[in-house]
Amino acid sequence: MSFSQKILLWYADHKRALPWRNTRDPYKIWLSEIMLQQTRVAQGTPYYLKFLEHFPTVTDLADAPEEKVLKLWQGLGYYSRARNLHATAKKVAYEMNGQFPTTYKELLTLKGVGDYTASAIASICFNEAQPVVDGNVYRVLARYFGVDQAINSPKGAAYFKKLAFEVMNTEEIRDYNQAIMEFGAIQCAPQKPYCLHCPLNESCVALQQNKVKALPVKIKKTKIRNRHFNYLVPLGRTKDGLAATVLQQRLGKGIWQHLWEFPLLESEKELHLPEIRTEIEKILVSVPIQDVQLQNPTPIIHKLSHQHLHTKFWLVRTEGVLEAAIPVESLDDFAVPVLVADFIKTFKI
Repeated sequence: MSFSQKILLWYADHKRALPWRNTRDPYKIWLSEIMLQQTRVAQGTPYYLKFLEHFPTVTDLADAPEEKVLKLWQGLGYYSRARNLHATAKKVAYEMNGQFPTTYKELLTLKGVGDYTASAIASICFNEAQPVVDGNVYRVLARYFGVDQAINSPKGAAYFKKLAFEVMNTEEIRDYNQAIMEFGAIQCAPQKPYCLHCPLNESCVALQQNKVKALPVKIKKTKIRNRHFNYLVPLGRTKDGLAATVLQQRLGKGIWQHLWEFPLLESEKELHLPEIRTEIEKILVSVPIQDVQLQNPTPIIHKLSHQHLHTKFWLVRTEGVLEAAIPVESLDDFAVPVLVADFIKTFKI
């Protein structure tokens, strides 16, 4: 029995009942694949269902304001995925009459769609013989065939793509691609693979050579950048006397583009009350400051892929009406980073 046949047999007995498994609608497959990049299935599934509830078709997504798309995405992270998702929805809806491309090569022309996503859509929706190669597939192939080439090097990526072509099941490509990804997620898991009861254990090179923990190989390239964020949380009122604060939209090209946050003071080192008082007067110049209080004496360390944000929230109580005031009761309408959302929820601002 071949490698691919064993994978398919395993899949028939172990596949999870996931909401995108019983459809060939390219919109739904595309949506699930974009959401599950850098995201676990358990975390991504509620977002997938929520998006379909609000945007049943690609045209519904295209017609939605970006603010709503980002708000529904809030908590998934990697917000460029959401912006690319929205841009691609507009292209498909307005330039392609709502019809997704039907081939791997054409799918690659869509924003945010790379080799893996194009292969997944082409094979699952249109039965094109294109193998998927994601983190789970890298792991299965590296361990089973004993490949020690780095999966994040150009040479390694090309090697694994070629290998994936050689071992795929072209006659059942739709199920095979889903099967090998599922196998990597459940059976050949990153930390605790079930090697004892694995249908591939008799011919797995990594198991025979005691290299399961060493494979796949990944080159560590990125140095973690440490940043110090000081959020100034104004507490005042609107012209109508409602409890209010202030949010500002991030417009730069860095993290959290187009999301909202409290006025931010970024520093090269941790700041304390005397330094903060001086800076607050420069940032909040339109209203008298009554009191400044640090909400969290120990900085919250928010970890992103390539940077750690050491964050403090400073409550700035003010006298009078805040300029550009946002009523506290309206805060939930804004798409904010999960770090800020957690603060709002915890502090009950």
